[in-house]
Formats: sequence, structure tokens, C-alpha cells
Amino acid sequence: MGGERIGDVGEDGLIAGVLARYGPNPPQVRIGPGDDAAVLDLSGPVVVSTDTLVEGKDFRLDWSSARDVGVKTAAQNLADVAAMGGRPVALLVSLAVGPDVPTSWAHDLAEGLDDETRRAGAAVVGGDVAESDRIVVTGTALGVLPGPAVRRSGARPGDVVAISGRTGPSGAGWALLVRGAVTVRGTTEGTAGGDGESEGDDVLAALVGAHRAPRPDYPAGPAAAQAGATAMIDTSDGLLRDVTRVARASGVVIDLDVDALAPGDDLRHAAQSLGAPELALAWVLTGGEDHALVACFPPGVALPGAFRVVGRVLARGADDDAPVTVGGRAWAGPTGWQHFGRPSTSA
Repeated sequence: MGGERIGDVGEDGLIAGVLARYGPNPPQVRIGPGDDAAVLDLSGPVVVSTDTLVEGKDFRLDWSSARDVGVKTAAQNLADVAAMGGRPVALLVSLAVGPDVPTSWAHDLAEGLDDETRRAGAAVVGGDVAESDRIVVTGTALGVLPGPAVRRSGARPGDVVAISGRTGPSGAGWALLVRGAVTVRGTTEGTAGGDGESEGDDVLAALVGAHRAPRPDYPAGPAAAQAGATAMIDTSDGLLRDVTRVARASGVVIDLDVDALAPGDDLRHAAQSLGAPELALAWVLTGGEDHALVACFPPGVALPGAFRVVGRVLARGADDDAPVTVGGRAWAGPTGWQHFGRPSTSA
């Protein structure tokens, strides 16, 4: 890799270059990055969540640009705040990186973090750097609750299940990358920090983009809470796996409507391109990292924003083995991503 490296500028130079990429602080941030700690002006309950991305497990340098990794880090953390009904305010980021990585990679990472955090109405307020043999990025998100927190455990029989956003594009993008159906230039070790443009079919390239840099609907979380959502979660590990968490926490059965979850034309096109049409529905049900918000609402409630009904909540009987069904039937096969269960980058 050519150009200036992190080992050349040292810790102070790295931090100075990263901080220069962040925009001005919003009003809630009294003191931003650059001191021993940030100072926030928050009122009411505070929502806190953390998530880690590891090179080779959660992203690959030949697939994702540094900017993509920054967007994904912010999205994974801030979506958890929204899933509690919270409004994102701040993000702390720790970066572990080797001395031979170009400083431009860290600068592009910061720009991706700043871009997505500001899209959520928040800001990066600080973090840490450390030396490591592989790149590890950890984010900690903070938000405020305009109203009561929406937990996974509140779903009740009779509720409708609705989703804001889509599931499947990220899983499809991952599959396309794994099988080499779409190539990405500008992200290999020799050009780390490049634009990372996908080449080939525009539809397939868009799906790859959805995997590399997800863009959650953050306002949908507080809107769902205000509308009376009884339970909510974001689809980080796959729709079935995450909805199962809600069903188990609430002691109910959730039945998903297979017609309402019919794959879009882009997913069907991608599955056909891989010679496996059945993958389209599997991506919708089990592909993770879309960070769509799934919420349960009392019957008759006017759904907010872009939420649409995709299922219903049923009472759990003594003989019910499956907490989640699809069209009244248990789903056969994997339900989504599980750590320590799959060796390569998740879908």
C-alpha cells in the first residue's frame, strides 16, 4: 500500500486527521471530541448501545471501502437506539488498526461515520485508537427517549406486526459478493480507502451497496413508539431470528404473512442471476444487516410513516413449538446470522 501510513503520523497525527473530518457539533453536544471526555446536554432517559465490527468477519477490505465501514458502524449502533423508540444523539468510536494501514483509510472511515451519524441527527463525540493486527471498529451510541422505551417483551395476542424498511437487500448483496457475481473496485489493500464502486449490473450493484453501507430509517423508531408500539427490534441478524427474539421475550407466537413479504423484483433478479430462485424469499426472511425496524402494534392503530403490516401476534399454546411461523408453518432451515456459527462475513 502506498502513501502515508498510520505508523508514520503516530497516534496524535491520526487523531488530528480523523477529527478534522467531523462536522460541527449539534446543540446537545456541549463539548465534542478532543478532550478527555465529551459533555452532552441530555434530558430524560438515555439509551445506550454498542456494537463491534471486525475485519474479515463483519467487513472485508476487498469488498468495502473505509467510508462503507464507517457508515455500517454508525448504522448498526444507531439503529439499536431507534429500535428502543429513541432518538440518536451521539456516537463514540474506538478504532484498533495496524501501523501499515494508510492514514487515508482512517480519514475515509471518519467521513463515513460522520455522514451516517449526521443523517441520523446525531454526531461523533469521541472515542479511542489502539494498535492491532487487524482492523476492529467499535461504536457506542447514545440517544434520548421522547417517551417510554419500546422493548422486545411487550407484544400481545391480537397485535399486528409491521415493518419499516426492507429485509433482504443486504443478504442478497453478501451472496452476490461471495459468489463473485458483482466485483468491487477501489477497496483492495492496494487502494484501501477508495470509492469502492460496484461494477456490472446496476440492480445487483445496488444490492451490494445495501450490504456494504446500510441506511436505516431512524425516525421510524420514535414514530412507532409515539403510535403505541408494544414491541420493536431492528433486523440486524435476519427477520426470522430477530422476530423470534420478540416472540420469545413476549411469550407469544408471531405468524408472518408470506405474501406481504414477497421478494421485490431486484431480489428475484439477483436470485435468478445466481441460478437459485428460491434464495429471494430466503434473503427476505433470513438475511441480516438491513436494520429495518419491526414493531408490533395494537389492532386498529394507524401505522406511522412507512410501516406496513407483515404479520400478526397469536397466543402461545402449550403445544406450540415454533415461536415464529411463516404462513402458519414453521420455517425449515437457518433463521439468520449467529456469531461463532459461520466463518465468513455475515449477510
